[in-house]
Amino acid sequence: MKNNELPLVYSCSGCSSAAQTANMIAIKMDRKKIAEMSCIAGVGGDVKPLVNTAKSGRRIIAIDGCPLACCKSCLARHGTQPNYHFDLSKFNVPKRIGEDPDPDRLLSAYDKILEVIGS
Repeated sequence: MKNNELPLVYSCSGCSSAAQTANMIAIKMDRKKIAEMSCIAGVGGDVKPLVNTAKSGRRIIAIDGCPLACCKSCLARHGTQPNYHFDLSKFNVPKRIGEDPDPDRLLSAYDKILEVIGS
């Protein structure tokens, strides 16, 4: 499958362990060719080529580390809604400042996301 046929994946990438878990899941999805990762900071920052990608009509997976839903909100600023939105707090991923992601919780959340999207 060509990259432009894959769904887009956007993730939170803040400073907490939950945010970095979201980012690592999106990177893993990109590297395994499950989805193509794009830059949510560019969408939120109104960078035209990145906004155009988000608005291209491709399916979108948004992964947020917590209920603040920054990733989903960046997309909404441009009238774009994800086909799938995941808040990792619902997958028992804690939000801890100054800590790295828990590898077991990362893998568990990753597996649950793949189950929901059917990959």
